[in-house]
Amino acid sequence: MHRPQRRDRNLSVSDTDLRAQGSEDAERLSSAPVDSDGPTGIGVAGWLRWTWRQLTSMRVALILLFMLSLAAIPGSLIPQTSQNAFKVQTWKAAHQGITPLYEKLQLFDVYSSVWFSAIYILLFISLAGCIVPRTWQFVGVLRAAPPAAPANLTRMPVYAAWRTSADPQAAVAAAERLLKARRFRAHRGGTAVAAEKGYLREVGNLLFHLSLFALLAGFAWASLASGQGGKLVVEGGGYTNTMTQLDDFSGSAFYQASDLDPFGFKLDGFTDKYQTTGDQIGSAREFTAHIRYWNGADPSKLTAGEIQVNHPLEIGGSKVFLIGHGYAPVITVKDASGKVVYHDAVPFLPQDSNLTSTGVVKVGDYGQKDGQKVQLGFQGFFLPTAPANFGVNTGPRSLFPGDADPALVLTAYAGDLGTDAGSPQNVYQLNLSHLTQLQQDGQIAKVKLKPGEGWTLPDNYGSISFDGYKKWATFSVSHRPGNSVALAGAVLAILGLVGSLFVQRRRIWVRAVTTPDGRTLVELAGLARSESAKIAEELAELAVDLQDDAPALDEDEPAGADEAAGDEDDEAADEAVGEAVHETAGPAVPEPADPGSDPADNPKE
Repeated sequence: MHRPQRRDRNLSVSDTDLRAQGSEDAERLSSAPVDSDGPTGIGVAGWLRWTWRQLTSMRVALILLFMLSLAAIPGSLIPQTSQNAFKVQTWKAAHQGITPLYEKLQLFDVYSSVWFSAIYILLFISLAGCIVPRTWQFVGVLRAAPPAAPANLTRMPVYAAWRTSADPQAAVAAAERLLKARRFRAHRGGTAVAAEKGYLREVGNLLFHLSLFALLAGFAWASLASGQGGKLVVEGGGYTNTMTQLDDFSGSAFYQASDLDPFGFKLDGFTDKYQTTGDQIGSAREFTAHIRYWNGADPSKLTAGEIQVNHPLEIGGSKVFLIGHGYAPVITVKDASGKVVYHDAVPFLPQDSNLTSTGVVKVGDYGQKDGQKVQLGFQGFFLPTAPANFGVNTGPRSLFPGDADPALVLTAYAGDLGTDAGSPQNVYQLNLSHLTQLQQDGQIAKVKLKPGEGWTLPDNYGSISFDGYKKWATFSVSHRPGNSVALAGAVLAILGLVGSLFVQRRRIWVRAVTTPDGRTLVELAGLARSESAKIAEELAELAVDLQDDAPALDEDEPAGADEAAGDEDDEAADEAVGEAVHETAGPAVPEPADPGSDPADNPKE
């Protein structure tokens, strides 16, 4: 029997010629923008054309993406005005020497700075310049038939051939049927069939580009139509989403104070739990704000809800985040006659992980003393778990963040608070320029109070009592309409990247022609667009399946002989086909039968 022999791996064309022709054909099979070493054309038009090609090239897009990543780093390391204006002011006060430089570089407003916006816009243009032509070209590829079989199939990377007594048209029709059953897009022309598979690779590539574009568009939309405000609420208090209620607010070009969503809530309680044993004693275990909220203009229609860290509550078009908590001592101040001149829960701000908190009490309506108007001020520390004694060098420090043994440490001042001048003041700091610290027995007047205890102030200034404490929570009210678009873009970008990496684009050609001796020569060839053994396996499986319609002849078997010689002959034929499938040496050199129509395997990013 005649067995199909392997083709000689040493082709007559030199390796240099093969590489040159392979490179030329690969360029014809790609839809990526052609890189140019310099401007094409003459004058301004040529420079513009060259600039556009560079901007839409893969190299420039990757550079812009890398630059955007680097540009975002200062925004995460330096306080941003849009996120926490008070923190920015504190940072500027602590770094006065370098602050002017940072302000010139817009490092306190990174995401709205000129240089960050420039990178952002250029990346937008680069992606758009890539997506539009690639999509149009890919649609053209889908509408066109697979490229016709090259004249010399032996030059393909994977090749198989055998002789059969079957009719050429029957062999080609059977090959077309088998290829379509394997979900190849097949087209028969004359005595050959061309098939292609793996279009999802380019679909994934385009999906990745479109998703990245959507991701950037989502962030841009969020920056142009978003707003954020902060509010500290003490237990038992409430909040209405208006500018007068917000502690701070940062809007955008298309979202101002008049666009705030109508809603509000009441803070009924706050639950905080900490680990009390082991190596992680004091570590947080639960933070939950228990609220009742309303959506719309009717505050009587309340709905119970909870807000936890990383679990915001969505009300209308806004989300309410829990971002902090602390304690608010309830303090009562009386004048010398016993009249209550101050009574309120005063939020103290945490300073460490054990919630050692500092705060001030400003009594602006104290009245007169010795015929002169007097105001009182108190600076203090609230300690959720106070030690028995304070160290000389450490000062008041809490031992545990939970309220196991709370105490309030106060020092008193008298004079002018500066609140009547009309200038804005920090509610958590005292302006000591016109205040005098009270003395007691020749020492600074200070006291440590437990809940329910009081202190008679020196010099007949009255008294102050520590009635108890409440918990407070800080909330961030955020309106960001582009977050869902950005999230969907990120998810789809991952799916597109997976498709572009794991789907293999490949082509198979089958040709059947009548030889001078009256037999039929069946040739199979495959071309993969990436280094993969899958094309060789598929070609071998196709060759084996094709034996049912075009069985291989032995070398000594005459044309037209009976081919149904039993299982042994079938096994011999399959073995012959298996030997006939091989991979040629050197690079793939396809015939230029599909000029400039394939955007499959040259992804831009």
